[in-house]
Amino acid sequence: MQTFSTPDARLSGEQFEAQVQAAINGKTKPLGALGSIETLAAQIAHIQTSLEPRADSCSLTIFAADHGMATAGVSAFPQDVTRQMVLNFLSGGAAANVFAKSVGASVRVVDAGVAGDPLDHPDLIQRRISSSTANAIAQPAMTPSERDAALSSGSALGHEGEETVGCFGEMGIGNTSSASLVAAKILGIPVGDLTGRGTGLDDEGLRTKRNLLEQAAGRTEARLDVLTALQEYGGFEIVMMAGAMIGAADSGKIVIVDGFIATVAALAATSMTPDCRHHMVFAHRSAEAGHTRVLEALEATPLLQLDMRLGEGTGALLAFPLVKAAAAMLREMASFESAGVSGPA
Repeated sequence: MQTFSTPDARLSGEQFEAQVQAAINGKTKPLGALGSIETLAAQIAHIQTSLEPRADSCSLTIFAADHGMATAGVSAFPQDVTRQMVLNFLSGGAAANVFAKSVGASVRVVDAGVAGDPLDHPDLIQRRISSSTANAIAQPAMTPSERDAALSSGSALGHEGEETVGCFGEMGIGNTSSASLVAAKILGIPVGDLTGRGTGLDDEGLRTKRNLLEQAAGRTEARLDVLTALQEYGGFEIVMMAGAMIGAADSGKIVIVDGFIATVAALAATSMTPDCRHHMVFAHRSAEAGHTRVLEALEATPLLQLDMRLGEGTGALLAFPLVKAAAAMLREMASFESAGVSGPA
């Protein structure tokens, strides 16, 4: 567990907030000149209860699982791609691997429920709940015990490690469909408002996907509690990622939330454990339809907009240097007083 000391343990929340703002305002710059970086620095200071926060170490955990609804035609890619991409992650060939190496982050790959026989690889973390979820178009994606096992495994993985920053990614053909359904049910809005092209569906494919998701949504009430929504429509990787976000926040980590699917996991996590929201930094605004709606529900302003819709934690990794820089600014940047620089008149 990360531990950070406050300058004075007797300070109230409001007093510490005032101290943080005074420290930021006193840096050698015009007031507010670093914009959103100042807001980010203040958030990190509050996460760690420190005026000298650190965000120097980062890990990416990629959760992989398959979806029963993928065989119905909700994706442009065949289900085998999930398994193939897991092997690609393990060999270091994916975008997530390249970005992680470029920013100095470690990578873990977790089998949460990839279809077929268990993959045998020394670097793969086996936490598979089952070989794929059931087809959520026709029946619940998982049982309550499977859902709870995924949450528990994710929480344990989120607690692991001494890094200050946790990034979480996913891989699973059909998981934009699953995420759209989960978010629609938690928020009580039509699933069509959240449905996009996913892995690149053409117009006809998108129409088919919307029809199938509306059929799936029609099985249950318009709005569901978070645990029921996850059981009915979630993927094992999405549920496990939600648990990991809760676990990482509980252990004191900064949690960088990736794109649409990770943001839906964050929505589920905050619905179950509201306090974890304070640990979340939202990396980017995805090009995937529906992401903005979920960000708005979370009152989240992402750091970047790069028109990405890949997943894997790629956007979270690209945001990590900004998080690291914000912490370093508060920790290392001189104040007007320490630098002997005249402040504003």
